[in-house]
Amino acid sequence: MATSQHLLPASAAAPPGAVPADTPIVPRRRLGRAASGLLVALLALAAVASVARNRAFQWDVVAQYFGSEAVLDGLALTLWLTALTVAAGFALGTVLAVMRLSDNPVLRAVSWGYTWLFRSTPPLVQLLFFFNIGALYPTVSLRVPFGGPELLHARTVNLLGPTLTAVIGLTLLEAAFAAEVVRGGVLSVDRGQLEAARSLGLGRVRVLRRIVVPQAMRAIVPAAGNMLIGALKGTSIVSVLAVHDLLYSVQLVYNQTYEIIPLLTVATLWYLAVTAVLAVGQYYLERHFGRGFRTGGAR
Repeated sequence: MATSQHLLPASAAAPPGAVPADTPIVPRRRLGRAASGLLVALLALAAVASVARNRAFQWDVVAQYFGSEAVLDGLALTLWLTALTVAAGFALGTVLAVMRLSDNPVLRAVSWGYTWLFRSTPPLVQLLFFFNIGALYPTVSLRVPFGGPELLHARTVNLLGPTLTAVIGLTLLEAAFAAEVVRGGVLSVDRGQLEAARSLGLGRVRVLRRIVVPQAMRAIVPAAGNMLIGALKGTSIVSVLAVHDLLYSVQLVYNQTYEIIPLLTVATLWYLAVTAVLAVGQYYLERHFGRGFRTGGAR
């Protein structure tokens, strides 16, 4: 037999002070957050309007030189230099990371010393040092060991031009940072998974390909993307060696026209455009290697 409580509506059977289940939940109004967002938006719009209406930027001159041949040639060299130095730097940095993770104390010491040296000195000092390496080693020779004939003899100043010096200097610098990025990515993989894979009889190559690399890339890709963007901007220092990169190309133009601000604006806009493209690529790479690892409620 049904009791009288079961015959009552749900709202009447609820205890005193309880909220009915069908009551809509209204989010709390955050007036402070809305006001601060509006204030920041107004300040950003004011800054953009100030730049757009400032005649000192000479936007007509910016449009004139934005797609000029000299600027595009400098941009092409900047992109080539960035891609080459980052690729070669990561190849060398991976070797240094493996040396740092090895059980050989000599390899660990050499890798640590290399990383410490190139991360501790400014990039401009390194480039100038390599550019003047002829003062230390005027000639380079290759001879057959044990008193054999000389196979190669050349002057250093004839071998190391400004562009090759920039490639060598930036590659060695990127390798030092890439070594730490790769080492950090490998160390982020749980060692318990490696032990479980070995207990299942998986080979080292398969463990590396199926377990270590996919998980390490989640930590490597964000740092590698930042390195790539930093390398793109860092190539501007090669202008001191008279390498015709993007910055040096606009400098050659404004040294003739004396339109400094518009030409620097052209270089800035190209750096912003390329960085935006690289950031989009980094986003999709992070999403690819982060599949199945959404944590903390983040989307």
